[in-house]
Parts: sequence; structure tokens; C-alpha cells
Amino acid sequence: MNEIEERYEAAKKRYEAIGVDTEKALEKLQEIKISMHCWQGDDATGFLNPDGELTGGIMATGNYPGAARTPDELREDLNKAYSLIPGKHKLNLHAIYLDTDEAVDLNEIEPKHFSKWVDWAKEKELGLDFNPTFFSHPMMKDGYTLAHPDKEVRDFWIEHGKRSRKIAEYFGKELGQTCIDNFWMPDGMKDNPIDRYSPRKRLMESLDAIFSEEIDERYTQDAVESKLFGLGAEAYTVGSHEFYMGYGLTRDKLICLDAGHFHPTEFISNKLSSLALFSKGIMLHVSRPVRWDSDHVVLMDDELQEIGKEIVRNDLLDKTNIGLDFFDATINRVAAWVVGTRNTQKALLKAMLEPIEKLKDMELEFDFTSRMVYTEELKDFPYSDVWNYFCYKNNVPVGLDWLTEVRQYEKDVLSQR
Repeated sequence: MNEIEERYEAAKKRYEAIGVDTEKALEKLQEIKISMHCWQGDDATGFLNPDGELTGGIMATGNYPGAARTPDELREDLNKAYSLIPGKHKLNLHAIYLDTDEAVDLNEIEPKHFSKWVDWAKEKELGLDFNPTFFSHPMMKDGYTLAHPDKEVRDFWIEHGKRSRKIAEYFGKELGQTCIDNFWMPDGMKDNPIDRYSPRKRLMESLDAIFSEEIDERYTQDAVESKLFGLGAEAYTVGSHEFYMGYGLTRDKLICLDAGHFHPTEFISNKLSSLALFSKGIMLHVSRPVRWDSDHVVLMDDELQEIGKEIVRNDLLDKTNIGLDFFDATINRVAAWVVGTRNTQKALLKAMLEPIEKLKDMELEFDFTSRMVYTEELKDFPYSDVWNYFCYKNNVPVGLDWLTEVRQYEKDVLSQR
């Protein structure tokens, strides 16, 4: 028995003393698939028009060397990241990450333009999620796409949305895992509008047109994502939280909550239990807001841990699709993926290592003293020894060892680009 196993056995006994089965927690964690986002690897540029300007309130700052320039380079970087993350997961693709030599626009994309991604996912035993791309394109006009008053603009984006759903269906059929197809568009105004109602009505009608074809939900499920504001849309966002709450609930769609798409004093962890009561399901974009910027690398902060607790304590794992959404060009991009994904897994594990039923009984009996003492003492329990054992069992580096591999990869691969 090595040191990792010894420390795990000691931690296991300590958790057993409060009624927690660490083996069951690890079995459950092994089954959870995190949908890691492709756009961290190249700063959200994509391959449709890699030299084009980022629009739609999106900005990647920094110039750390080694950004992926081709689909093959991006897959190479993803392979390295997944090799350092325990478990089998998913990849979340945006439409602009097509892999084809054919000249094609967003209203012309087809499943064949993503076949190389499917072949790669099969080889790596990964699932795929998808996002239509409603930004960084000339047909995003005047800050609008599906809500634009010009029918020609709306029709372009409606066709893109319809084709994206067929691509998501293709992913689901080929990989045997339901593909979540998440719809977000940055439509809005920089300053106060006179008419907030009409753009929302146009957006509603455009989405209805996109979703008019019924697709078997074994293959793909649609999600809709809100945002408070963005660059160039500081005063008014058409697709607000209230808009998509209403739309998702009345159209039987998943509702996507992005941790950085709300007011700085709002937290999505506190929204999960309410949404779970009324919606068919939830898509999460786990991110970290810092002032105006919603897309910083996920750290093990209080909100991430609260998200994990809400999901686990309320038995929402089957109803919640967990994905990541951040991009940071100031640091090693592979390291960013690994930190964010492993932290999300750690937050879920910490929640699984609570004596949840015992804590709920205390609360039901209004024994707030015991509840407080237990939750405070749990902060000092050796969850990290359980996590390290989980990594060890999955044959991925433990502790800081993975950084050594990333540094070597940077030297051998990234620095040569």
C-alpha cells in the first residue's frame, strides 16, 4: 500500500464515523460527465473565420503562446487536457469549430462538416455537446441576430439554428449520448431602448421557427441561455433571464444558467432548487464572474462549492447537465481546462462527502446548533485524500504532478507553434 492509499484509508474511516461511504461517493463521481468547452483552446476564435474580429460582447485578453490554430492542434491540446482529468467526459463544440476544407457559411453547415470531431470523440470515448454561433459574423448586424427587425437577417440565423439542431442530432445518434444543443445570442443595445417588447417578440418567434421540427430527445435536447449584459449591450439584453425562464418553461426546453450572466450579487446556486421544481432540466455553464467579465477560469471558490452542494444535496445530478464556460489567453490554455474541470469535480465530491440525510434531519428538527457544528467541522475533513485516491484510481496525476506534464507539453508542443 502506497502513501495515497494509506491516506485514503485513514480518510475513509474518518468519514465512516459520521455515516459517509466514500466508496459510494467515488462510484457516483466516476459517472459524472463534465462538458468541457472547446473555446478555451483558441480564445473563442474558431475555424470558420479565424482572422475575424470577436463580436457579440466577447473578448479574450492576453497573448500567451500556443493557441490552437487548426482543428488538429485543438484536438491535440484537448487530448493532453483529458489525460490529466479523471473520468470520461464530454466536449462542448461551437458551430464555428467545424472541420472542413469546404467553403461554408453558418447557414449552410451540415453534419459532414463535423464528422472528424465525431470520429475523434468515438476514439476517445467522449460525448459531444453543441452550440450554434450567433456572434463573430457579418450577419450579426446592429447588435442583433434573431431579434433583428430585418427579416433577411433573422432568416439567416433561423436557418443556422435549424441546421445546428440537425448537427446535434447527428452527434447524439453517432455517439449514443444525448447532445445538449445550447442557444445563446447576444442581441441587445448599448443604451436605453424605447421598445423592449418588440425585439423580445421577434426573438420568441424566431426561436419558435427554429424549434418547429420535433427531434427525438434521445439524441439531442435544446437549452436556452440568458445573460444580464455584455459589451455593446450594457443597457438591454433581449434574451434576459426572465425571457428565457418563460420561454423554457412554456416550450419545454432546458434552461441554461451561466454563473457569470447575472448581477454580481446574484448566485446561480440559489436558483437551482426552484428551477428543478418547474423545468424539465438544467444546463449549467460553470464560470467565474469578475466585475464585467463573466468568463474567468473556475476556481474552488464559495460559489462553485455551493453549486456542487445544491446539485448533490437535492439529488439533481440526473436533471443537471454540467458544462464549463471560460477563456483566458493570459495563461497556459491546457492548464486552464484542467484547473476548471478538476475543481468542478472536486466541488461535487466535497458535497458527496457530507452526511446529507443526517444534516437534513437536524434541520427538520430545528437543531441548528448541530447543523452548524457539523458543517463547520466538515470543512476540516480530509476530502483531498479522497480526491487524490480518485485521481490515482483513474491513472491521472495526483496533486501538482499534472503541472509538470503541462509544462513539458508547453515546451515540446505549444512553444513550437
